[in-house]
Amino acid sequence: MVPKNPILKHIPNFITSLNMVCGILSIIVMIEGKIIPAFCLILLAAVFDFLDGLSARILNAYSDVGKQLDSLADMVSFGIAPTLLMFYYIKYSFLIHQSGFAIETAAWHEITILFSTILIAVASGYRLAKFNTDPDQNYTFSGLPTPANAILIASVGLVIFSPEHPENLRQFILDPYLLFVSTLILSLLLVSKIPMFSLKFKDYKFTNNITRYVFLLISFALLIILKVIAIPAIIIAYILISITGWIVETVRQ
Repeated sequence: MVPKNPILKHIPNFITSLNMVCGILSIIVMIEGKIIPAFCLILLAAVFDFLDGLSARILNAYSDVGKQLDSLADMVSFGIAPTLLMFYYIKYSFLIHQSGFAIETAAWHEITILFSTILIAVASGYRLAKFNTDPDQNYTFSGLPTPANAILIASVGLVIFSPEHPENLRQFILDPYLLFVSTLILSLLLVSKIPMFSLKFKDYKFTNNITRYVFLLISFALLIILKVIAIPAIIIAYILISITGWIVETVRQ
C-alpha cells in the first residue's frame, strides 16, 4: 500500500539524506581536528539510520531508490567516516610516541599500520552489500552492523580527547599496535558470518528476548557506572554477548 499523500513517500529518503549529511559533516569536522563533534555527528547519523527504516515501515514507503540511498548514506557515515577516524587515531598515536613523525619518512611497518584502516571501509562496503542481498537479517545480523562499528570507533575519541578521563587509559588506547589489531578484528567482524542480535522485538516476552533484555540491563548499568566511557564498553559488550551466544549455539549443535 502506497501512502495516499505522495509527499509522504519521500520522508524516509529525506531522513536517509540527513544520515548522509551527518556523515559528511563528521568527516569535515574530523579533518579540522574536532573529534568529539565528529562522534556526535556519527551518533546522530545512526539515529537517522534508525528513523528512516522506522518511517518506511510506518508509511509503507519502501522503494528500490531508498534501499540504494540507504546503503550509500551508511557507507559515508559508517564506512568512510570511521575509517578516517581510525587513521587519525593511529597517526596521533605515532606523533605521541615519536616527535616529528611524518608519513613521508615513516618506516614500512608504520605505513602498513596507518593504511590498514582502509580495511574498515572495504569491509563496511562488503557488509552493506551483503545486507542488501540477504532478506533474513531482520532480527539477527550476519556480522557486525556498520553503525555499531562506527559508533565504537568514534566513541574511542571521547576517551582519547576528553581531558577528564584517566591519562593511563588514554595511553593504553593510544598504542598504534593495539589500534592496528583492533582495526583487523573489527574488519573481520564486519565481514564475518557470526550472528549478532538485533534490538528489534517480535514481542516483549522475556523468554523470547533474553539476550536483548540482558544487553539492555548491562547497557543501563554501564551508563550509570562509566557515563560517557560506557559507550564503547556497551558496543564491546554487544559484540561479546553475540559471540558468546553463537559459540553456545554451535556447541549445542
